[in-house]
Amino acid sequence: MRRRVAAAGAQGFTLIEVLLATVLLAAGLAIAFSTLGAATQATRRGEALAERNDRIRAVEGFLRKRIAAARPLAFATDDDTLVPQRFVGGPDRMQFVADLPDYLGRGGPHLHDLRVHTEGGETRIEVDFRLVLAGETIEPNEPRPPETLVDGIGAASFRYRAIDRESGELGDWQDDWEASDRLPLLVEVTISDADERAWPPLLVALPQAGGQAEDGFMGGLR
Repeated sequence: MRRRVAAAGAQGFTLIEVLLATVLLAAGLAIAFSTLGAATQATRRGEALAERNDRIRAVEGFLRKRIAAARPLAFATDDDTLVPQRFVGGPDRMQFVADLPDYLGRGGPHLHDLRVHTEGGETRIEVDFRLVLAGETIEPNEPRPPETLVDGIGAASFRYRAIDRESGELGDWQDDWEASDRLPLLVEVTISDADERAWPPLLVALPQAGGQAEDGFMGGLR
């Protein structure tokens, strides 16, 4: 009798038991790989979101500082009206004078030329700096191409707002800034990604737009 029991134990696992163990192992591996894949995708989404947020902060930080630093200095004179050009703005281009910080390696007042450029289905924002002296823009001896501030975006545009001189109230947003001899009170920059996801709208106040405009603006806000 003892020999029969020992012989039965020596036979090991049955085929059904082996198949069942294999199925359970395969199911466990599938769950493990699925969990790992989901965790990897979540990590990638988090990294992409963090990268996008860093990009937005960098671009908006640059634009906010540069636009807010705009000064009511002329960089050209209109040939027809002889009106000094202190701020020229459209939906896809903006020109104004501001002092460049030391980290950009240049000093003194410079014309800031911001442009939305679209080519081959790709949109980018470019910026160009040129020295301004005695109300005139000095062209460099060796022209350089504009620097790319941000590329790979879907769209970008500028809008402008100021106090209405007749009513004394805050005026409507304008796609084209027509009063080129003075600064607007507010500038809005809207940007969207290539997949049409909108960035947070950037609203910049220009402190040097003028004391009367600022007083009227604060009164309108109250």
